[in-house]
Amino acid sequence: MNSPDSSPAKPVSDVIVIGAGIMSATLGVLLKALDPSLTISGYERLDAVAAESSDAWNNAGTGHSAFCELNYTPERPDGSIDISKADKIAEQFELSKQFWASLVQEGQLPDPSAFIHTIPHMSFVWGDANVEYLRKRHAALLHSPLFKGMEFSTDPARITEWIPLVMDGRDPTQPVAATRMAVGTDVNFGALARALSDHLKSLPGVDLHLGHEVEDFRHKSDGIWRLKVRNLATGQSHIARARFVFIGAGGGSLPLLEKSGIPEANGFGGFPVSGQWLKCQNPAVIARHEAKVYGKPAVGSPPMSMPHLDTRQINGRKELLFGPYAGFSTKFLKQGSYTDLFKSIELGNIRPLLYAGARNLGLTKYLIGQVLQTPRERTAALREYYPEANPADWQLEVAGQRVQVIKKDKKEGGVLEFGTEMVTAADGSIAALLGASPGASTAVAIMLELVQKCFPARAASPEWQVRFRQLVPSFGQKLADDAALAAAVREHSREVLRLEA
Repeated sequence: MNSPDSSPAKPVSDVIVIGAGIMSATLGVLLKALDPSLTISGYERLDAVAAESSDAWNNAGTGHSAFCELNYTPERPDGSIDISKADKIAEQFELSKQFWASLVQEGQLPDPSAFIHTIPHMSFVWGDANVEYLRKRHAALLHSPLFKGMEFSTDPARITEWIPLVMDGRDPTQPVAATRMAVGTDVNFGALARALSDHLKSLPGVDLHLGHEVEDFRHKSDGIWRLKVRNLATGQSHIARARFVFIGAGGGSLPLLEKSGIPEANGFGGFPVSGQWLKCQNPAVIARHEAKVYGKPAVGSPPMSMPHLDTRQINGRKELLFGPYAGFSTKFLKQGSYTDLFKSIELGNIRPLLYAGARNLGLTKYLIGQVLQTPRERTAALREYYPEANPADWQLEVAGQRVQVIKKDKKEGGVLEFGTEMVTAADGSIAALLGASPGASTAVAIMLELVQKCFPARAASPEWQVRFRQLVPSFGQKLADDAALAAAVREHSREVLRLEA
């Protein structure tokens, strides 16, 4: 680490968080709720909070709870449906709602309508094979209390009542099916992250620095991390010190993790995937749709590219999006550099990158095809979900960047993971979050896991155990195995967050 030219080292913080998105904000608020005496410093390279992956226009999913995302319920070779991942994600989202409800009750979050609303979550498919798959999926999910109340229909009239845009103009002879969960939600994670950050900044012992970039790390024998941080406005640098560091910088986490030098970071690589939306400009069309409607992804496509016709509340307005259309960019962040991918390549991850690349040539071909799509082809994809769509009503918008995790694998050399990966040092002094979907929706579950892993003695203490259960009433219990508890916590969250019954 080069010695900075300017200010001396600052006092040692208990915690430094890098990135000002939903993950860092969640961790900061959780830690201060557990121990108000903790000192926390935050550093964000942009001049705004939650301006990258957490922003509503950049986020590929809002309120993922596995109600409608078909890739979370794969069909086994024997034809049965595996619901284990759907159960896990649905449970994780319930933890998030419990935490937000507790913060609302304690006055730490504002009016919940600023960030969460009720919206039905639906799956829609067509064709005999897909209809049969959805029928089996529905039957399998009903065995879990987390999916109680899910409706299924193959009746075009009934489906038209639910989603008229999807059915208007559709071939009446086409077999169709849909499932519907009325208790689905739409979450603006950008608004939520900003609300959490505002609360965090109001607490004693917390400081957040925007427009500051972490450039390097050193972990000294005294157990203190030293971070070289540059003020992007002045160009001056200083040394920030902390006992624990969390890297929650979205697509920027991998390069920072590599700079940390911890052995656990060895072998990780990243595969960036970009996205685009079609955004509806016609208020009359927007008014006729009230659901998040997910379909089956194209063969070879990444999970973040599951097509959906999606109603959202953004900045106080109802919006309607379709997509995302996947693409490829060598940037790791929307406001990153085209050299990000190349700079992330080092001796420790070349082999996993090459192996994962060789095993995912179909994905590469798919992404290239998406990049080369014409406006007519994008409209054709939209019309599969909205047959009467008028191209003049829709505008193309650039979405955010995602960096899928590539990691070492003893059998296959390297594997591409479509999920989130938490990497922690053996001593628990630094942790980083890599990956994408389901991401923000499971932030609370991920941060609860991180706290228990990186602060094991304190997390096991009676004081913290009591506080965990105050913040997340079902903490330590499995909702999928307890129908009464699942119903009780869901109802409590609904009432506090003022969601529709």
